[in-house]
Amino acid sequence: MPEHTALLPGRWFDGQSSKARPVMVSLRPAPQGPSLVLHPLSQPGAEPVVFAWKQVGWPEAWNERKPQPRVVVDLRDHGSVEIDAVTEWRAALAAAGERPGIAQRMQTRWPVLLGVTVAAVVGLTLFYRYGTPWAATQLTRFVPLSWETSVAENVLQQMDNGTLKPSKLPSARQEQLKARFDALVQHTPPGLQRYAGYRPPLSLEFRSGMGANAFALPGGKIVMTDGIVKAAAKKGLDDNALVGVLAHEVGHVVQRHTTRMVVQQGVLSMGLGLALGDVSGVVSTGASLLTGLAYSRSHEREADCYAIAVMRHAALPTAPMGQLLLAIARDEDNEDTEKKDSSEGPAAGASTPSSSARAPDSAARKRKTAEDAASHPVWSLLSSHPDTVERATELERGQAPHCPKS
Repeated sequence: MPEHTALLPGRWFDGQSSKARPVMVSLRPAPQGPSLVLHPLSQPGAEPVVFAWKQVGWPEAWNERKPQPRVVVDLRDHGSVEIDAVTEWRAALAAAGERPGIAQRMQTRWPVLLGVTVAAVVGLTLFYRYGTPWAATQLTRFVPLSWETSVAENVLQQMDNGTLKPSKLPSARQEQLKARFDALVQHTPPGLQRYAGYRPPLSLEFRSGMGANAFALPGGKIVMTDGIVKAAAKKGLDDNALVGVLAHEVGHVVQRHTTRMVVQQGVLSMGLGLALGDVSGVVSTGASLLTGLAYSRSHEREADCYAIAVMRHAALPTAPMGQLLLAIARDEDNEDTEKKDSSEGPAAGASTPSSSARAPDSAARKRKTAEDAASHPVWSLLSSHPDTVERATELERGQAPHCPKS
């Protein structure tokens, strides 16, 4: 195959001698990419030395408007070649069929860099939004129930040694709620299982030492605190409110939300590592936290839909559950507002308005508290449950737009 006719002067440092050998350099078109041909000038009549495309470390152009003063071509085990005619070298490469890779085009053309950046951001966003949940959902099928049970036992033991305390509810009251819980489990309608054959042993336990709360552990263990039982009684709500909360937590168990979140963090970390290379610990940790916050919303809504379906199948109202959620949110928000007001206090030497002057402001603040309850982070049943007001309203209606129609 004929080589390109342009001959460029160069200096060949062959690695065998410290002295450069003068050569003429040309390029020969080839299917895989141009070959580099060196014509030694110090040896008249010598055969040219040919290097295939893959044998050469081809230099990249970083800036077409400000080219480097010389081109250095890496010949690997055969040293290197220096060429001063940079413009002619680039023209010869193009004429020989060389096509710059995407990395080089990004380095020399900002529209290409911008386009690749946008594509990468879109790709990562789609992977974050759709890829990781889908992959985690599929991979969770292969996580054994025994692993979930072991994790739940360890977590509950740690909490019992720290935050949680034994329940102070009377035994008769605990047995009454457990009976309602068992009856609810028996009324679970078919078709709600995401994972066929997944039948965790569901059980209810009571603890104190925490505010109004109920949470599910992987493998089937559900914990209800004395605080939420007392909150329902204080608001004059019957046990259907507590049963609805338990139905929601059962939804977390059977949908395997905790396990999916653990698997999802692994998928995201691996995906970011493949996409970005060496990801720092700060970036990885931040991404994991953001993912957990974002996807808890979809999990909460799935659990709500599960609770609505189960309660409807058992001919039980969901309105009390919605009323309980909203009442807890308002109470916790009011407590935090009062703590904030008391901690700030009046400035030294400043005049204190009369109680009658403060009353309108307090009333307005309480009204705003009720409206903004969903956005306030509270350490309660709602601490990881976003959109509380909206969700509570849907539960009161017994139907949510995102739930499957039945």
